[in-house]
Amino acid sequence: MSELMVAAISLGCSKNRVDTELILGAIENARMTDNVQEADVIIVNTCGFIEAAKSESIETILEMAELKKEDAALIVCGCLTERYREELERELPEVDAFMGIHAYNDIGEAIKSALAKKRYSSYTENEEADFLTRKVTTPPHMVYVRIADGCDNFCSYCAIPYIRGGFRSRTMEDILAETEMLVSNGAEEIIFVAQDTTRYGEDLYGTAKLAPLMKKAAEIPGLRWLRVLYCYPESITQELIDTIAGTENIVNYIDMPIQHTSDPILSEMNRRAFAYTEKAIDMIRKTGKEFVIRTTVMTGFPGETEEDFEKLKKDVQEIGFDRLGVFAYSAEDGTPAAEMKNQIDEEIKQARADEIMQIQSRISGRKGQETIGRRYTAVVEAKVDGGYEARTEYQVPDVDGILYIKTDRELMIGSFVQVDIVDADEYDLYGELYENS
Repeated sequence: MSELMVAAISLGCSKNRVDTELILGAIENARMTDNVQEADVIIVNTCGFIEAAKSESIETILEMAELKKEDAALIVCGCLTERYREELERELPEVDAFMGIHAYNDIGEAIKSALAKKRYSSYTENEEADFLTRKVTTPPHMVYVRIADGCDNFCSYCAIPYIRGGFRSRTMEDILAETEMLVSNGAEEIIFVAQDTTRYGEDLYGTAKLAPLMKKAAEIPGLRWLRVLYCYPESITQELIDTIAGTENIVNYIDMPIQHTSDPILSEMNRRAFAYTEKAIDMIRKTGKEFVIRTTVMTGFPGETEEDFEKLKKDVQEIGFDRLGVFAYSAEDGTPAAEMKNQIDEEIKQARADEIMQIQSRISGRKGQETIGRRYTAVVEAKVDGGYEARTEYQVPDVDGILYIKTDRELMIGSFVQVDIVDADEYDLYGELYENS
């Protein structure tokens, strides 16, 4: 078979992106293209987490069906296909092949059948993905490394355990081998991800091993920034905070989705008490270092009273998270929360979400102003009119805003420079190159 042109669209979270890269790594004799209209094969890796993500996935599939060449193959995989197998196969005749979330190694057969216009589907439980052959789709200087898959937390609103199965850690040796390979290939920033990174190793070693894993990874020569996302508050330990704060190339950044601060709501969510969040924040603040805390909260969970919401507002104001995202609750098929009484009206859910974001906007604006006059190391990501887009170590790709560098100098994409912050708004920073950078 001649070389195939393959286009891939990865929707949803960074963990889904890793799945996309594993699938691409399993394709033989292929070349990537960003132009879906010239592709022989289009792969859409879907997200099925919340209603908005499901809608985006369906819209993207239909758009690709319209844009693709007549003889091109359209292959759909990911969480949505795993969750709604029969419905999608019935309702989307435009799709040539469907694959579940663990069917990485079946992609060759899927392509062969799809190009021959023989409809194909595979939902095997094959989890022997080869992380060493994955085809990285992020800029070469930054790569996500998935340290575990699945989840055992069973939050009452979340379908992930039903879609991706129970929590399964990769071995430390496997993760370190992949990280070392990625760094040797030019990656200088590694981001550890999982559904719950703080539980890493419990299933393999009998106790959480995230801190030891990060210590060992940080020793890899050439790794400039190491960070971890998706930490659960109750599992954040003093050892983890000390490891992050005390290791030069581990970024002082914690992503800690808390969902709510009212204990009655947290209990209905099947999550731990707010006291665990307070304890984690206290440990972080006691380091005395600049340490960014990112979180996510949810409004309009079934039964959320005005009193519950007022407490959430008060705590968001008092804690002053550096970064905060908010979701209006979305009832997900098959979850306990979807069957609960006292469902909240959509308009109220969204109004509460908007109110939280207004509060956070003021906090973010204040914190942005506090950075003016400081000097940060930043990675250059894109050339724009008048300068470059970049990120400081305290900005995660795609979610934490941008640092705009005004300069006439030619900078290499992926290079690290020193930048003096001269202005800021709610989410973005504006800087000038330090003259000795």
